[in-house]
Amino acid sequence: MTYAGPTMATKARAEIGPILSNHTPGDLNKFFFVLGGSEANENAIKFAKFYTGRPKIISYYRSYHGGTLGSISLTGDPRRWPNEPSIMPGIIRTFNPFKYRSHLYQEGDSDQVLSQKYLQLLDETIMYENPQSIAAVIMEPVVGSNGIIIPPDGYLQGLRKLCDKYGILLICDEVMSGLGRTGEWFAVDHWKVVPDIISMAKGLTSAYLPLGAVAVSNKIAKAFEERVFSGGLTYQSHPMCLATAIANLKVMEEEDIVGNSKRMGKVLAQLLAELKTKHPSVGDVRSIGLFGIIELVKNRKTKEPMAPYNSTSEPISKFGAFLKQNGIYGYIHWHKLHTNPPLCVNETELRDAFKIIDDGLLITDQYVEK
Repeated sequence: MTYAGPTMATKARAEIGPILSNHTPGDLNKFFFVLGGSEANENAIKFAKFYTGRPKIISYYRSYHGGTLGSISLTGDPRRWPNEPSIMPGIIRTFNPFKYRSHLYQEGDSDQVLSQKYLQLLDETIMYENPQSIAAVIMEPVVGSNGIIIPPDGYLQGLRKLCDKYGILLICDEVMSGLGRTGEWFAVDHWKVVPDIISMAKGLTSAYLPLGAVAVSNKIAKAFEERVFSGGLTYQSHPMCLATAIANLKVMEEEDIVGNSKRMGKVLAQLLAELKTKHPSVGDVRSIGLFGIIELVKNRKTKEPMAPYNSTSEPISKFGAFLKQNGIYGYIHWHKLHTNPPLCVNETELRDAFKIIDDGLLITDQYVEK
């Protein structure tokens, strides 16, 4: 079928749930299908608010959750600014545990120590905001467009315990990090953490057709068997999109695409490390699976970015132009180049791409402070 209304049953709708639940963590076995990541996050917070009866949501400053009113309100980065003051009320923001640019990190701090510092900061924030008013914490387990920020070990585990302490739901936005990108089906799997809700999109169909989804725990799903979830959408569970997702997920299983992401992720990490050693303009590199980034700086000691916050600069523009002229499209966010190839990439393709990036970094090296 090319289309069926959201209240109708279809073969594709019946088939996709069990396939997807084989890969979602814990008991996240129920799915609400939408058309993209923004809609997924909109409905994730609706589930959280309706389920808990609480009005507030905690999000992070280094985050992006989508372009619709609720999802842009959750967003911490400057894409939120033009929407103020009309954004959704009840949003509380906290700081990401970002070792490279942390205001809490001290030389010698272990991952556990750094995690505890940020968890204490969040715990204090919750206390000031009234724990009984907070429905959920929404976070990207590995921050996407704001810098491929990989949490220190212990943070996600501690966040899960903190949410449980106050009866707050944990929503993990895996629109970018989910479905194989980090070398696991979902990024939370690296830390063996089970959220209450996961939002996902891009990887469901590999972009052949638009699709997003909200995965919720059995406990949350059961609550809406007894009361209506007011979230109907004309293209909810669109059968053509679901059929595409089924085909895509089967290929990912049969060709071990997630395993390829893990294997090629090791090559990616090696190539990033080599660039950092070679180029003085590379302040930091970070990656997990095929989710990587090169952070460009004017000065490694001061960590001054090669472009100002929320802006670009001459060296960054020249670097980006060089990449395009030589056949590489890379997402450049301010002073950072994202290195996020297709999950089916092979080692030869990776090395060929990094040779071009290597040559391009000679441009930014010229702007490093002597």
